[in-house]
Amino acid sequence: MKADHDQVKRLLLTARGQIDGILKMVDEDRYCIDISNQLLATEAVLKRANKEVIGAHMACCVKEAVLENDESKIDEMVQLLNVLIKG
Repeated sequence: MKADHDQVKRLLLTARGQIDGILKMVDEDRYCIDISNQLLATEAVLKRANKEVIGAHMACCVKEAVLENDESKIDEMVQLLNVLIKG
């Protein structure tokens, strides 16, 4: 992985902590909107981590593949973008 390992790990640990908090909220039968807001916040952190990974992939792996006339990395990105757009 070419992304900043420390940054990605920090974001993932944050998301894990948020998920632990959400599980506790569910156990405590907390208000639905409060739980939903925490879920949205966790999604945002995971999206930031994913953007870091994808951005690094494009800057390094895809760039190298293009310079080597290897279109397989571009095909992977197209598939990924299709999943993200449908998401």
